Amino acid sequence: MTTSALTTPRPSTTRPAPGTMQIVGPMGDRYAEILTPAALEFLGQLHERFVGRRHEILVERQRSRQMIEDGIDPDFLAETAHVREDASWRVAGAAPGLSRRHVEITGPTDPKMAINALNSGADVWLADQEDATSPTWENVVGGQLALRDAIRGRLAFTSPEGKTYALAHTDLRAMPTIVMRPRGWHLIEKHLRFVDRAGQTTSASASLVDFGLYFFHNADELITRGRGPYFYLPKLEGRREARLWDDIFTFAQERLGIPHGTVRATVLIETLPAAFEMEEILYELRDHCAGLNAGRWDYLFSIIKSFRCRGEYFVLPDRSRVSMTVPFMRAYTELLVATCHKRGAHAIGGMSAFIPDRRNPEVTAKAEEQVRADKRREATDGFDGTWVAHPDLIPFAREEFEAVLGERDNQLDRLRDDVHVEAADLLDIRSASATGATVSAAGLRTNVSVGVRYLESWLRGVGAAAIDHLMEDAATAEISRSQVWQWIHNGTRTEGGVPITAERVEALLAQIVDDFPRTPGNRIADAADIFRQVTLGEEFPTFLTISAYSQHLVRGTAPSAPTPS
Repeated sequence: MTTSALTTPRPSTTRPAPGTMQIVGPMGDRYAEILTPAALEFLGQLHERFVGRRHEILVERQRSRQMIEDGIDPDFLAETAHVREDASWRVAGAAPGLSRRHVEITGPTDPKMAINALNSGADVWLADQEDATSPTWENVVGGQLALRDAIRGRLAFTSPEGKTYALAHTDLRAMPTIVMRPRGWHLIEKHLRFVDRAGQTTSASASLVDFGLYFFHNADELITRGRGPYFYLPKLEGRREARLWDDIFTFAQERLGIPHGTVRATVLIETLPAAFEMEEILYELRDHCAGLNAGRWDYLFSIIKSFRCRGEYFVLPDRSRVSMTVPFMRAYTELLVATCHKRGAHAIGGMSAFIPDRRNPEVTAKAEEQVRADKRREATDGFDGTWVAHPDLIPFAREEFEAVLGERDNQLDRLRDDVHVEAADLLDIRSASATGATVSAAGLRTNVSVGVRYLESWLRGVGAAAIDHLMEDAATAEISRSQVWQWIHNGTRTEGGVPITAERVEALLAQIVDDFPRTPGNRIADAADIFRQVTLGEEFPTFLTISAYSQHLVRGTAPSAPTPS
């Protein structure tokens, strides 16, 4: 979508009706197919009913973070012990197209990437409107258009170079099952504004926008074509957030006349608080739940963020040295598998960041070796499926899972009664350094380089970027910048004894900016400024994308309409 194809709505001179959603972002080709009056009315209803509870959740998150910073460690909840001890309940489980999830491919929802994912041969496509998507207005609406077209078997794309892409199948049942991931509760959509009953306007919740537009336009069509409205839920921190999503699903189904329980959700366990409430999350979503996913990169970010001010014990070594085999990560994944299978839910493994390079056999061989080992461990541990980020990795992952599962769709019957995880196991952060893993000068440079180069890509609208043969997204960028912040503020020294300081990071930033190719339209200077803001300041921004979005990705918004005095 080019800038010239966008037109900004004129500000209304009349007072907007309470409970309505206003478009204040520019309108482009076919945007009216997504931002219809009926769809906006549905978004308004979602916001009127649930945006207050969203605010309460964000306040609760702040309170919980402060408790951990003050030295109160998270623990399994005494008040919900009855939920964990009640052996009778189960989640809804698989729905059409979700029984076999051996290999899921993840990726953004732009037309080219959507076609590649749907032609990949994976069992599931995680259609990612969150960490793998830079939330430009064009990507938000364009992603909804691509999903709408794909579900109806009519998605096609021609690149600026003239290369054409088309779906290999038009029957939805012959494609990977689509599971859409909306943005998290902490994010807003500034190109839409909700008018409340007092006539005040606020930016829309990005979660409700992404979910609402997808559900409104596609739920009936998905069901008609033998699938259903399925979602990955990101960044949840506990049972109350799961209950909110369950209430949203119930309301949306009732509002559009869809049977209760048609929706299926898979929850990403990618925050430290959520690891202590896995069973409670399943319980709250039990009518609509298919499983849990081990979102390993955001989980590491959450640990760093939670304990960043708690001293040397909680300082992690280089990201590359924190593998899935360190004890606290093993505890997290084994607890996830045991919890899921106890309740009839799928356990889906995480994404190995290695990606192949078709022009470099050595890189591809290393990626295959790493991915095979990762997926072999997951299948052996009891996971029912896993993630990959590139179509060429699907055969390797599938072979490893089928070596364990054979022709079975899953291994839900493997209950993992041998797993006994205590709070101390999840909090044994020091175990990452027990084998001698340290912070290195190379690790510091990698964090700065990856963080800045990813942000440069993100500012250009590309939310999943191949950097140094690894797939980087917002989650891995968060690890990079949060580790650097933590190292500086804890007086960490590299294994060579050199202190990590703001001055040293500034010098690295200058080198990286100087070395960056001077391609037309590059955003390296802006990326360095953002990295500096979220890494070198005294305060620690909870997410690097919040201020970066407001500063750089919001465009063409019309002034608010008059509000009552």
